[in-house]
Parts: sequence; structure tokens; C-alpha cells
Amino acid sequence: MRKANVTYRLIIFLIAILFGVGFSMPSFLQTQSGSKISLGLDLQGGLYMLLGVENEAAVASKIKSIAASINYYSKKEDILIDKLKAKDEVINFDLIDSDDSAKIDKMLSEITGLNIQKNGLSYRIELSEQERKATLDYAVLQAVETIRNRLDQFGLAEPTVAKQGEDNILVELPGIKTQEDEQRARDLIAKAAHLQLMAVDEKRQDQVYTLNTAEAESYGDVIYEDVKNEKIKYLLKDVPILDGSMLTDAKVAFSQQTNQPVINFTLNSEGAKIFGDFTGENVGNRLAIVLDGKVYSAPNINERIGGGSGQISGAFSVDEAHNIAIALRSGALLAPVKMLEKRSIGPSLGAESIQKSMTALAGASVLVVLFMLVYYGFSGILANIALVANIFILIAVMALFGATLTLPGMAGIVLTVGMAVDANVIINERIREALREGLSLKASIVKGYENAMSAIIDANVTTLITVVALYAYGTGPVKGFAVTMSIGVLASMLTAILGTRGCFDYLANKIEKNKSTSFWFGYKRG
Repeated sequence: MRKANVTYRLIIFLIAILFGVGFSMPSFLQTQSGSKISLGLDLQGGLYMLLGVENEAAVASKIKSIAASINYYSKKEDILIDKLKAKDEVINFDLIDSDDSAKIDKMLSEITGLNIQKNGLSYRIELSEQERKATLDYAVLQAVETIRNRLDQFGLAEPTVAKQGEDNILVELPGIKTQEDEQRARDLIAKAAHLQLMAVDEKRQDQVYTLNTAEAESYGDVIYEDVKNEKIKYLLKDVPILDGSMLTDAKVAFSQQTNQPVINFTLNSEGAKIFGDFTGENVGNRLAIVLDGKVYSAPNINERIGGGSGQISGAFSVDEAHNIAIALRSGALLAPVKMLEKRSIGPSLGAESIQKSMTALAGASVLVVLFMLVYYGFSGILANIALVANIFILIAVMALFGATLTLPGMAGIVLTVGMAVDANVIINERIREALREGLSLKASIVKGYENAMSAIIDANVTTLITVVALYAYGTGPVKGFAVTMSIGVLASMLTAILGTRGCFDYLANKIEKNKSTSFWFGYKRG
């Protein structure tokens, strides 16, 4: 009795089956541990939002940041400047000493994208048209990345955040079911989280309640309200000492004095140096910590503060403190966002979609299995085994990559069921052709696979090209369809070309001995 032939093809096929079953079980059984497929918004319900980015504000923010750099550089180099203002996307200042002109010109030349106009010792600076457009475009891309980072830290599974059109952002949040979660997500998305450390104008602070906005601007100041009490106002220098772009970390802690939540923040090396220099030169004055245009605290500076760290205290709840810390860590929005459209999608629609899709998948699978079994005999059974293995492998790969399953993705899985046996149909027909030519059963199997190979590869490669194009140029749902199709095509090639061939190699001696072509291939040789 001849031994069965175990080839590398069969070993790979068995490993693939074990891999598929092992890594797909958490998704099928919904276990607590293991990688699982997440359901998309259309299947489990959630929140759909279309946001508009007011990216003009990004230009004003960049202008203020440049003004802050000019202010810091002039003090560092002992350059005397007067009337430094950043207003209406323009920076204006006067140089006191003409001997400092070369220094300030050198500093400004290192900042790209500026239009600089000089009239004697008066400077007028604005962004070039090219730099302005780049800033507007970057504001939208930065908003997409920032919102995505915030939602990831918020703990939502697979949020969709994508640019739509010129200045809109599409946000889909699967799994948002309660009004409280929805409000927290909306607050986190909308929060600008623009942190500024600003000097209090000690000379005119007593006049803050009698000054209007225009009068404050004439002194190079702005008026901000206290976050806890709107009746308390502060007169602050318009040009900030530094901003949140120099922040590296923000964490929630609890005050030892009040046991209330506070936010401890850390600055990068540049920010730490600016912070240390300013506090060292302004002992006895106050430094206001401003977040999104509200003063959270304005403590007196008692000594130089080194180490580049500070604290934001306010009337926080624990959730508010965590949300602000998340927003600060993920970065401030360069431009505010506004809600253009919002829809809450109930899970009942998803449950109905899942039920219908599963019915379609089960129905298609049963019909395909019966057809292959009746028409191709035992080779049809091998094709059905390959089909089941293909589905397990598909689910396992999607779970490992943390893919989100949407309704189009389920359609891709249903279509994959039909395509999974397509290669085996071609192989079995080529084997039947070889049998009709009078070749032995073992020779027919070898020739069948050889003749079918080019057609299988051509068909699957062209399909892969199509799904790559769908993924590259499609939107979210189309991308989901493309992902499931591409994984399904690759899995079907593995199970058909290697899997069933390995099974035939293993059974080759038994097939040759039995010689029943109708049993093995559903074809009776005359």
C-alpha cells in the first residue's frame, strides 16, 4: 500500500485554515479578547456629522504666532521695537534704532512666505498669496488629523474622519448611542483647544472695565473674560508669550489644595526657554493662562519658572478635564469648525441590514455548495472546503487589520462566495477536458491545473486592479467593498491554487486506484 503524498501545498493550506479559524473566532463569537472586526455606522448605528472648517481663522492664528516670534526675538537680541500689533492678517511694528535693521531683516528672511514692506523704520508684514493658500489648505488637513487623534483617544472604535470637498470634513462615529456620548464627542470635536500664555497689561489693568475693544486695541491689548465669572475681565497684551504649538503633553491631576481636577502641561525645549526667560524678567507681574479666549487663571509670577511646565485650573468636572487634556495633547485646531449637518442613525437599521446580508450570504453559500457537490462530485466537496476556508481567512485578515465592516463590505463578502469557487470551476473543467483526451486520472489532474493557471491568474489580477482603483478613488463605503473583495480574491487564489491541489496530491494514489471519474469529478468517461 502506497503512502499518501503530503506536499508543501497541503501543509500551507492546513496552516491557512488554522489561521483563519483561530483569528476569526473572536469576531464570530464576540469574545472579550482577541482582534475583532468592528461594525460600521450603517450596521451598528451611531452619529454622522458634516463639519465646515472656518479656515480663514488659521491665517490670523499664524500671523499672531509670527508676531510672538518677532516679540521674543527682539527681546532676546535687545532690539527695541514699538507698536507691535497683529490685526486683520497684518503685522505692524516700528523699529526704534536703525542699527537694528539688519538683525530684524535677517530674522524675518528666515521665515518663508512673507511679504515685507518697509517705510523707513516702519514694518508691515503679511503672508504671501501662495503661503496664505497653503495655510488655508493645511488648516483643513490639520483639522482632519487633529479630530481623528482626539476621537482615537476618546476611545471610539474605528471613527471615520475624512476631508470632503475643499473645506468640509465628514465624521462618522459608530457605536454612539446615548445623548451624553454624542454631546461629549461633539464638544471634543468642536473644541479649538487654543492655549496661549499672555502677559497682563499691569499699567492699564485697572481701566479694563472702562475700556472698549477699540481702545484696548489702540494700546496693543485685548480684553478676555474669566472662565468662571464673565464679570471679571483681564486686559492682556495682544501678542502672546507662547501658544499651544509648543506644548508636548497634558495630563489630568488633582490639586492638593482644593482636590479639584487640574491639567498639568509640559512645553518643548523652545517653549520652556521662552517661558523661563519671560517669568525671570517679569517677577511680580501676572501671567494669564488663556484657553479658547477665556482666562482660566492669572497667577502672580513669584520667581523664574524653569522646567517648561505649568498648570491650568478651573471649574472642571473630571470628564471636562479629560476632554480638555485630550484636545491639548492632540493639538489645537488651527481654525474653528462648525456643524453643517448631523444625523443620528439608529441600530435597528443596522440590525435589519445585517440580518438580510446574512440571509443572502447563507442562501448563496448553500446554493453554491449544492451546485458544486452535485455537478462535480468529490472535487466539488474539495471546492466547498476551500470556500469555507476562504471565508474564515477573509474574516481573520480583516480582524487582524482592525477593519470596519460596512454594508458594502458585506456585499463584497457575499460576492466573494461566488468568486471563491470560480477558480475551482475552471480547474475542474480543465481536468474533465484532459480526461476526455484519454489521460490517466493523475495526469489529468496535473494538466488540468497547468491549463487553468493562466486563466485564474489573469481573472484575479484584473479584479485586483479594479479593486485597487476603487480603493484609491472611492469614498468610505466603496473602500470597504474594495477591501473585502481584494482580501477575498487573494484568499481564493491561495485556497484554489495551493489548497485543492494539495488535497488532490494527497489523494492522488487513491484516485488512481479507484478510477471512478464520475465519483471524483462528476464526469463519466466513456
